[in-house]
Amino acid sequence: MPWIDETLCTGCGVCIAQCPVDAIALEDDNRAEINDSECIRCGRCHDVCPQEAVRHDSERIPQEVAQNLQWVRRLLGHFSQPEEQAAFMQRMVRFFNKEKTVSERTLAAIRGAEGGPGPGLDAAIGDLAAARGGPTKG
Repeated sequence: MPWIDETLCTGCGVCIAQCPVDAIALEDDNRAEINDSECIRCGRCHDVCPQEAVRHDSERIPQEVAQNLQWVRRLLGHFSQPEEQAAFMQRMVRFFNKEKTVSERTLAAIRGAEGGPGPGLDAAIGDLAAARGGPTKG
């Protein structure tokens, strides 16, 4: 997800004008902000920003890892006994391994989309729905 480095943004509005879905707005401090739920990840804002204030989400990996660890640390506080804490930590390992598996399988489906991006994704969604016994969408 692209994001705006507030220390670099001058509020020029170039990114706002180029956003095809109006997912960027100037905030009260005259800095651009991207609405994550509206952004279609087209990259236009990144390409046109004269200040290079629109940044790649990969730059936030350390920050996101720290947030995950803070969340785990906060939850750990609910367990006082060492054996409870150890069991909780194992559950967290399983949780993040599941998240990793979901990401890996999603990437594999995106990379392997046959018949073009749209039809390939529809086929992958249908295959997954059929595998779990649910309705297919297509």
